[in-house]
Amino acid sequence: MTAQGWVDTLRAAVPGLTVALVIALASKFVSEHYGAPSMLLALLFGIALNFLAQDVRCGPGIAFGARTLLRLGVALLGLRVSFDMISALGWPIVGMIVGAVIATIGFGLGAARWFGFRHRFAFLSAGSVAICGASAALAIAAILPKDDKSEDRLVFTVVGVTILSTVAMIIYPALIGLFGFDDTTSGIFIGATIHDVAQVVGAGFSISESAGETATLVKLLRVSMLAPVVIVAAMIIRASASAPTEGERPPLVPGFVVAFIVLATLNSVVALPQAVTQVAQGASAWLLLIAIAAVGLKTRPQEILKVGKPAAALLLAETVFLAIIIVVALLLLPTPSP
Repeated sequence: MTAQGWVDTLRAAVPGLTVALVIALASKFVSEHYGAPSMLLALLFGIALNFLAQDVRCGPGIAFGARTLLRLGVALLGLRVSFDMISALGWPIVGMIVGAVIATIGFGLGAARWFGFRHRFAFLSAGSVAICGASAALAIAAILPKDDKSEDRLVFTVVGVTILSTVAMIIYPALIGLFGFDDTTSGIFIGATIHDVAQVVGAGFSISESAGETATLVKLLRVSMLAPVVIVAAMIIRASASAPTEGERPPLVPGFVVAFIVLATLNSVVALPQAVTQVAQGASAWLLLIAIAAVGLKTRPQEILKVGKPAAALLLAETVFLAIIIVVALLLLPTPSP
């Protein structure tokens, strides 16, 4: 796209982006004052105003927010991870996390048929549970082939994993005592099982400062799995596309995933100023919040309800599966050093 083309696109997007931004600001305000998850609030507020997506003035900006800002936000997540996490956690824990992510996605793909779903919703739901909740759902949805139910599946998944994350934030710290975990092991469990970063931080630090720090580190390792999972999925989708023309073939590696990897590598090999990483992380959080508001604006409530109880049951089954395999692995592994 030429420079003038970008200018025209941005000019047309201003009204819709303004609506999404206002929703994001309102969601953040309510979240900070009443404790509700900002992602969930942005989605619900957007759904309540979904009629604006049909307005010719707002439509282009809402579509721009749900696609372009989403990808920018995911790319900037790369600055939240670094290769140093591996040495900090130790290879047994790293192997456990990687194995749990793969196993949960495999479980979702295998169990989906029992719940009446095919591979698209299975991968979307299992990937969001296994990796990083709403952020993973947004990234995975960006590479999946689109159909008339794509937006509904995405919205349902974001709502589902956010609610499950909030419930887990409350329940998991209370359950940890049953297994006799110390603070370090408790932090690993929290970081390896709760879906969204904010709820991981909340649950971890509710136990102790060391548990919170460990939980955050483990969670960021799960976030780093986003790039390889999306790359492998994109390659499979590209290879299985039925007789596409050259222009219709999905990219081998999505551009936003390349940016994620480049930024993660940069964060690993260069000592970036803390101010830079904080600004980038804040920008990522706001871009994703605006994007999810835009997704909500594009969603009709009656279509979400059609996804139904089987989808909720599948999300719950994937969440329980992940928790069980992490508990078993932690009971079998040597106790990590704090």
